[in-house]
Amino acid sequence: MKGKVILVGVSGGIAAYKAAGLCSALVKEGAVVHVIMTESAMKFITPLTFQSLVKTPVITDIFTEPDPAEISHIALADKADLVVVAPATANMIAKAAHGLGDDMLSTTILATRAPILFAPAMNVNMYNNRVVQENIARLRDRGYLLAEPGEGPLACGYTGKGRLPEPEELVAVIRAIFQQKQDMQGLKVLVTAGGTRERIDPVRYLTNDSSGKMGYALAEAAAQRGAHVTLVSGNTSLNPPPNVKVISVESALQMYDKVMELLPEQDAVIKAAAVADYRPAVSADKKIKKTKDHMTIELVRNPDILAEIGTRKTSKQVIVGFAAETNDVETNAMDKLRRKNADLIVANDVSKEGAGFGVDTNIVSFIRPDQPPRRLPQMRKRDVAEAILDEIVTIRTSKSGMDRS
Repeated sequence: MKGKVILVGVSGGIAAYKAAGLCSALVKEGAVVHVIMTESAMKFITPLTFQSLVKTPVITDIFTEPDPAEISHIALADKADLVVVAPATANMIAKAAHGLGDDMLSTTILATRAPILFAPAMNVNMYNNRVVQENIARLRDRGYLLAEPGEGPLACGYTGKGRLPEPEELVAVIRAIFQQKQDMQGLKVLVTAGGTRERIDPVRYLTNDSSGKMGYALAEAAAQRGAHVTLVSGNTSLNPPPNVKVISVESALQMYDKVMELLPEQDAVIKAAAVADYRPAVSADKKIKKTKDHMTIELVRNPDILAEIGTRKTSKQVIVGFAAETNDVETNAMDKLRRKNADLIVANDVSKEGAGFGVDTNIVSFIRPDQPPRRLPQMRKRDVAEAILDEIVTIRTSKSGMDRS
């Protein structure tokens, strides 16, 4: 952590005193610590306590600007390597979950591009309240990090989950965050995700069961590893990953056009979207009325995005495709690898429990040219994403070695 700039946000809970211990421990680790306190936090502990520990000014008021050359919350947001909100009260969690910015801490959270770690601390019944849990889930969906509260006696007299982790526990969590791989620093990565919608008329369309979860996990993981990520997203209900440029499309043709436009500048392309193979030959501009017992829709082939990428790719670009199969998975995936001129096919049997569409886990095999299949066990999609990115880094290293030779 030596030299890392860590911004500690202290909100108004009895556990605020533990934040002083956290700041002290971070300084001992060599971090440069800045503290923002909410008005409520100052009812529990004074700014002078933190200033004595971190040796930097403690910010408490959004309207106080000590340096006229900069706006404090923007400057702090820009310089931070990590933001830690400890304790994170139910109120501060709700503000962050809904994008509110009405004080120094909440506006800084909105302005920063650094990872943000929330450490909830509150009464056990408050923590278990459905609204609080929904807000915590919203934060997770948006890519924020959460430190699980501990269980035990609480200051309110209750016993249960809601204790702020001890400073040494939070330091361990923070250390792990900084150990996140940065091996894709500066690379440009294009990810496609979600299903496409092929319009029959203004109110009807053909689509598939893709949730977009795998593609979104890949985009988020690549961004956290330092890549400049563009996510071309089809149909999904997921929240955009942090630090990722999201371009929304509806149809296969729209996705094709956008991917081909962006392809030349990419270092890697991960085509995780479930693109419709066919579309209606004619899309009515008005709702088709029910007039007959039978209706025939003529379908035409959509362009094959992965195959087109394979014909256009440069020797340095890494191209990854997915093969969602229900039988002969690895055989079909190997055939797809050759036909599409890809560097890696991620194959899975979508008929298996714990794999496929809509779930948070996946069971995949990596298919590469001239290598035996590498079979992974059932894993969270985020962990699968990390494994895919590891493979991309390996392939890039191999390509660089070939160029030098």
